[in-house]
Amino acid sequence: MNEEHPNIALMRTVDPRNIGESDVFAEDVVFHFFNPKLPDIQGDYVGRAGIEGFFEKMSNETDGTFTVTPVSVTAAGDELVVMQTVNTMTLKDEQVKTDVVLVWRIVDGRITEIWDIPSVYCPHRSQVPA
Repeated sequence: MNEEHPNIALMRTVDPRNIGESDVFAEDVVFHFFNPKLPDIQGDYVGRAGIEGFFEKMSNETDGTFTVTPVSVTAAGDELVVMQTVNTMTLKDEQVKTDVVLVWRIVDGRITEIWDIPSVYCPHRSQVPA
């Protein structure tokens, strides 16, 4: 029987709706968000409050339509976890579905750094009916 990697077990406890109260994130966690389609949101978000601010901005920019659906999660050694997601949202009356890879750095049982790498040119785009 294969035992689940402890960092994957840790990832299962992440609740993006309750980041501020979570002890899974290091106090000085850094979330790196790059997306040329969202220039007003891209940048580094520091601390749990910073990550909460990111999700608030995404909610405002997408009129609350931003959703993340995990596809796969893989431990890469003892420090990194690679997660594939599909993110959906409505931007300026356009339905957008984007493949994303997130790399999570975990040190001493806490998430210390996250890189969000979107496929911003993927062909999943379609217009939302008016």
